Amino acid sequence: MTVTGARQQISQAVLTWDGVNAAPHRFGGTEYRLGTREIGHIHGDRMLDIPFPRKLRDELVASGAAQPHHLLPETGWISFYIDVPQDVQRAVDLLRRSYEVAQRQHSNRRTD
Repeated sequence: MTVTGARQQISQAVLTWDGVNAAPHRFGGTEYRLGTREIGHIHGDRMLDIPFPRKLRDELVASGAAQPHHLLPETGWISFYIDVPQDVQRAVDLLRRSYEVAQRQHSNRRTD
């Protein structure tokens, strides 16, 4: 099932976060970035892919909040499928976690 307008709803939320921009993703869809770091990308209204540190990715998968990436299951990437309207907020929440990781890593680099 597809949630019509999911990509637009997610983009509207994510693009309000400080420093985030959107651009076409190299494999299709829309990519969200904080500076030069990708915080995730969405394919249509159906699927979201997000990078996480491996430990956090493992926790998200173990809790059922996400699935291993559909093509790269042994990496820190997750895939999240948008099946029902409530999944739009779950997708935004997952992107927010990726954004917060990126912010921390960016801050740590500036203080090194």
